[in-house]
Amino acid sequence: MKEFKVDFKEISDTAPATSIPKLAEVSEKPTYLIGEALIGEGNEVAHIDLLMGDKDGPVGEAFAAGMSNLSFGHTPLLAVIRPNLPPKPHTLLVPKVTVKNLEAAGKIFGPAQAAVAKAVADSVEDGIIPKEKVDEWVIVCSVFIHPQATDYRKIYHYNYSATRLAIKRAMAKYPSLEKVFYDKDRAKHPIMGFKVPRLWRPPYLQISLDIPDLERTKKIIAQIPKSDRIILEVGTPLIKRYGAKVISDLREVVKDVFFVADLKTLDVGKVEVDLAYEETADAVVASGLAPAETLDAFVHEGKRLGIYAWIDMLNVDDPIRKLKSLKEFPDVVILHRGIDQETGREHGLEAIREIRQTFKDKRFLIAVAGGITPETAKEALVKGADIIIVGRYVTQSRDIEH
Repeated sequence: MKEFKVDFKEISDTAPATSIPKLAEVSEKPTYLIGEALIGEGNEVAHIDLLMGDKDGPVGEAFAAGMSNLSFGHTPLLAVIRPNLPPKPHTLLVPKVTVKNLEAAGKIFGPAQAAVAKAVADSVEDGIIPKEKVDEWVIVCSVFIHPQATDYRKIYHYNYSATRLAIKRAMAKYPSLEKVFYDKDRAKHPIMGFKVPRLWRPPYLQISLDIPDLERTKKIIAQIPKSDRIILEVGTPLIKRYGAKVISDLREVVKDVFFVADLKTLDVGKVEVDLAYEETADAVVASGLAPAETLDAFVHEGKRLGIYAWIDMLNVDDPIRKLKSLKEFPDVVILHRGIDQETGREHGLEAIREIRQTFKDKRFLIAVAGGITPETAKEALVKGADIIIVGRYVTQSRDIEH
């Protein structure tokens, strides 16, 4: 049996069976527990979602509604160990996949029904479900059976394990918030097949793709090593030549890379955010020279859509004053001297600490760009930069990977 990163020991340690009845007894509100588990492989894979709680509470209402409000292809049925012998707590199976014929019905009314019932009965016998609650609680269990599943033994095997684990998780109120926070940016959904990156573990290296040639840019990013610490910037020249659609074009080469669209927005902030968002940009950049109203609309729209809003302080005389004028604070502030000033040596790195100190109650990252080399990058990181932005130093290198 294969599982998707299921740690039975972790669940056992989190909620010992002997402690579960006590937790259930102290609650004054109707018990409402939720459990989920995915176990197995191939067409017989089992995915269980279940509700467990009091008959006179929301779970009981859902149970009664399921029994009385039938729908074509998703007819609920009671779990039974064998005909005329349901387990306790009484359990209602709800097929997730539309049952279109008797062959599909046989998989539900056979191995799946028996597996769920046996898992419930064993959970009571093993003390996972308190015995004193079996006449007070009911369970609503959604069952996934693939239309092409054929092996009844595996259907039973996987659904038994998934139901038992889902019950144990429900009793343990798994996962903890700490577990969710730890895994949310590390996990990859096995069916989706790729991970959508977020900026949760700086520092990062951001590579600016500002060559206005799509095919050449595709060749460049194909040579960039895969890393969660690399951000790809769709440069302004690329966007001006090909439009926001160039983001989707580059996605064809790398699906799981963080793309930031350097829009350099000066007006109509909401509209430009939407254009980049529709092409799967993970972040968008506005110019700090834009009016405060434009920047507020820009940042607000980015946060509304769940993507990062950056403000580039290129040619802004007083970045701190500009940030103080905003109602909506950006996710990333870019300290950027610009290409025309790269012959100078000063990078304004002292501003990093000043901005951090001034806005210490805000949660944001600071990026540094403009003539960055390995030597100055190290200095920027020491002074508190979260993102180092480079362009031609990488894209025009003979050995991009290294």
